Amino acid sequence: MNEITVYTTNTCPYCTMLKNFLDDKGLSYKEVNVQRDPIAAQRLVDATGQMGVPQSNVNGNWVLGFDPNSIMSFLK
Repeated sequence: MNEITVYTTNTCPYCTMLKNFLDDKGLSYKEVNVQRDPIAAQRLVDATGQMGVPQSNVNGNWVLGFDPNSIMSFLK
């Protein structure tokens, strides 16, 4: 089973595009809203060095931004 976590904010259009893409592919994911969860936001920066969203972790691989090809390449 794939493990996908998507880091988002309330106002990010690419976050919505990413979630719609995953929904369309029938892929389940966990959403972490870093706008509501400052601790998760700090963990994200510590892990990737990036503040921007969306960021996704797909089976342990980080994908920055809305990048369907990279996401698909890390799926099992």
